[in-house]
Amino acid sequence: MASVAIAVPLRKVFDYRVEAKQLDQLRPGVRVRLPFGRRDVVGIVVAAPREVAAGEIEYRTIREVLDPEPLIDAALMELCGWVADYYHHPPGEVLAAAVPALLRKGAAASLPETLILQLTAAGQAALTQLPARSASMKHLLSAIAERASSAADARALAPNAGAALRRAIAQGWVDSVASSHHAAVSSGLENELQPAAQPTPEQAAALLELKQRLGSYSTSLLEGVTGSGKTEVYLQLTADILAKGQQILVLTPEIGLTPQLTDRFIQRFGRRVASYHSGLSDAERTRIWLRARAGKVDVLIGTRSAVFAPLPRLGLIIIDEEHDVSYKQQEGLRYSARDVALMRARKCNLPVVLGSATPALETLHNAIIGRYGHLHLRQRVSSAAPPRIEIIDVRTQPLTQALSAPLLDAVERHLGAGGQALLFLNRRGYAPALVCHACGWVAPCPHCDARMTLHRGRQRLLCHHCGMISPIPSHCPDCGAAELTPTGQGTERIEDALRLRFPEKRIERFDSDRLARAGEIEKLSRAAQAGEIDILVGTQVLAKGHDFSGLSLAGVVDADQALYGTDFRALERMGQLLTQVAGRVGRASRPGQVLLQTQHPDHPLLRLLVNQGYPAFCEALLRERRAHGLPPFSHLVLLRAQAVDEAAALEFLRHARAALPVSAEVEVLGPAPATMRRRGGVHRAQLLLRSPSRAALHRVIGGWIAQAEPMNAAHGVRWSVDIDPADLF
Repeated sequence: MASVAIAVPLRKVFDYRVEAKQLDQLRPGVRVRLPFGRRDVVGIVVAAPREVAAGEIEYRTIREVLDPEPLIDAALMELCGWVADYYHHPPGEVLAAAVPALLRKGAAASLPETLILQLTAAGQAALTQLPARSASMKHLLSAIAERASSAADARALAPNAGAALRRAIAQGWVDSVASSHHAAVSSGLENELQPAAQPTPEQAAALLELKQRLGSYSTSLLEGVTGSGKTEVYLQLTADILAKGQQILVLTPEIGLTPQLTDRFIQRFGRRVASYHSGLSDAERTRIWLRARAGKVDVLIGTRSAVFAPLPRLGLIIIDEEHDVSYKQQEGLRYSARDVALMRARKCNLPVVLGSATPALETLHNAIIGRYGHLHLRQRVSSAAPPRIEIIDVRTQPLTQALSAPLLDAVERHLGAGGQALLFLNRRGYAPALVCHACGWVAPCPHCDARMTLHRGRQRLLCHHCGMISPIPSHCPDCGAAELTPTGQGTERIEDALRLRFPEKRIERFDSDRLARAGEIEKLSRAAQAGEIDILVGTQVLAKGHDFSGLSLAGVVDADQALYGTDFRALERMGQLLTQVAGRVGRASRPGQVLLQTQHPDHPLLRLLVNQGYPAFCEALLRERRAHGLPPFSHLVLLRAQAVDEAAALEFLRHARAALPVSAEVEVLGPAPATMRRRGGVHRAQLLLRSPSRAALHRVIGGWIAQAEPMNAAHGVRWSVDIDPADLF
């Protein structure tokens, strides 16, 4: 008998009968094909075969063993087991999350021969002759010329280059050679790699301490102001790991930050670097995953899912922008990649570096109490002084599409001096509401307790919560009036206002609508770095990681969006966003200026952030959190329920509360409707568990799940458990 994990929403593994010829093949981590219900599925063996006494149950038989050796090694199997236990999630779905889609479907786990791309003579000529509008093609050809990439590597470096690559091959600009010739192709590349920079005194001190921690488990917070050279510390630390013959995992929160970070590592270490994220095709993800497993990738840079990548010689984990909420998966397996990475490092006895200019309060608290090492980079690498931050009280200002005269004048002044300007508004679309002037009707989402956002470029109303799209009505559906007015501002509206004020300047918008096409953010980022864009308008996409040396002004159009949020983390995220936006400017020799528009200029925490900086701001927030028993001074579990009928969701949670094991250490709050009661056509409710003891929380919720899972939720109720929820929305 063998126990097999199958990707189904049941918190259990399944026993199958084993034929004699399969006994020697079945080891934990091996994939098998087997019958499940009326279909055949692929599962993963989680325990070696065992003998069982004959009984009344007739077990089904494993049909086929797919792998001659374990696809997932023992260390990764153990990590996945911990994830299933900690997040109370079905083990089959956890193991499925650790494996690329093609391998989950039973594809062969073998690496095909790699063909290496090269520029032909015609390609070299085309590279010098292509017009500026062919930026994607020029970038692709340059990447191939510099790095002798495989086709998948080239597409990873320039995610929008699939069509460009096909055209380049058709034009005869690119050809390929077999991987056996790869050494000859790339032998000259190592001589072209960028040397390490001379570290600043602060970087040298941080490197000395971090290098002393190599070889055993430790967690170190590298807190460095924006522009202080955290990436250079990562690179020099990586060089030490590579010299020992080990591998490095670098996590980054978003796909948009992956190409530029990958570029930095490739410039230093060449073809030893690969990236892994959802922007790649299934075939590319599978190939990179298998290369990493075979030890052919030395540095793997990826987003959240890369935390499960197989790296047999792993010696270091780096988590860049560790505070970012994108590390927390919000659907399905609700894991935190940051926390899973810490556990992986502990189990593998290797160090972790958490890098951020604005650490999460939980991370900062762990550093303060000595659980983590705490290293500081307080000075920028360049000689430029930190930008000066000023508050604009918009209550006393006439506004042009939410832009005050002092802000517009500052944009004009900085552009006139040869600088670039960034205007930040964390709200995409043209206007967040479409209102009838006659009766006050506001365009609602029919499926959510939310308003539809006007996207004028697409000529549509869009719900940012469920994705509902509808045409813009010509008349009010309530009173028939024809005067429907866009109310409020989004990035599209700010962009239009700036085009009217600065018609001769190049203005580009950076938000998820504008950057939906693969590779678009990389193309625009390169243009901004080259000084080809005068004004950048964007959401939080612009707030992190980017290094635009020409930026001298940042204007925050609405600094009040999070001042009175319902989630207790809203203020923390506001402080992180504003600090990160401010850090984008003044990174070269040109002095930087940051202007914050607000209707609450005397808000104490906003004043504290502006006058004393992020560390003092965090101290105040930590005092508040301690006083109210909130994380990091307690731990949370959120039990969510949703149903078409709100009463059914609330009734389910009332029964759940009554069934929870009683514990004096655990406080139970609710049930109550979620902040957004209806989303995507279903009503949402939640039950919050809070305790200073993480172990007590897990005992209570684990005991309840053991009773609740065998029962079907009544009246169509769906429920989920969120351990350490990132938001209470």
